[in-house]
Amino acid sequence: MRQSIYGGAAALIIIATATQCDSQARNTATADGGSASVATAAAGETSTDPIATLNRMAAFLHSLKAFQVHAVTTRDDVLEDGQLVQNNGTVDELVRPPDRLRVEINTNKQQRTFLYDGKNFTMYAERMGYYATVPAPPTIAQLADQLQDNYDIEMPLRDLFSWGTPKSKVHDISSATDLGPAPIEGVTCEHYALRQPGLDWQVWIQLGEYPLPRKIVITTTSDDARPQYSEVLTWNLAPSFNEAAFQFVPPPGASKIVLARADSSHGAKE
Repeated sequence: MRQSIYGGAAALIIIATATQCDSQARNTATADGGSASVATAAAGETSTDPIATLNRMAAFLHSLKAFQVHAVTTRDDVLEDGQLVQNNGTVDELVRPPDRLRVEINTNKQQRTFLYDGKNFTMYAERMGYYATVPAPPTIAQLADQLQDNYDIEMPLRDLFSWGTPKSKVHDISSATDLGPAPIEGVTCEHYALRQPGLDWQVWIQLGEYPLPRKIVITTTSDDARPQYSEVLTWNLAPSFNEAAFQFVPPPGASKIVLARADSSHGAKE
């Protein structure tokens, strides 16, 4: 297998200023996204400029005090002979910015739980009965960087935390097109198509008061096989939880291990 597409892939590189494109104004249809509010745009506002809409979405995501999101994911793996093999899964995240996170990953290949309580990060593999805990930095965004750089672990749905930050490579976007309204899981969204070197991607953003991303599709154009990654997102903006949701208590029989470092100069284990 020579390549995979992952959910943090590259950089869904949205947000700020970039190519603008002409489009007819769209009517809005408000869907109930929860109890959160955003001060950056009036309720029901929509824009003919994809980048302006992405800006609004990023601002809204950063305004949330807590949220729960369920993602149904599809990923293409590319075999050595170029054939595409599709893998399906789900990701469930409970987030209380800036320093609480619970992630449950289920695919046909693996089952993982990530827990972050602001001080420690734990990864638990229930099927194998193993877990590992490492000291963690003070924010979710910094944790995502640490996992990628030190352990080659991709934080699921990482773009939810990086959109609208300096990590967004806005100048890489070469075109952005408004394709009009489209329903996703019964929610009326505006559909946008964007391009940048090596990637074509699409995002469906909920219309109305809650500009949430409801679907994302990424196509890797630098590979002749053009593998895709997609996720369909369902949101809860008023989740119920307590502090125990982010803390790990080893179940009976679980064995503690250490995470292998991605940088071999530090040795195989930490």
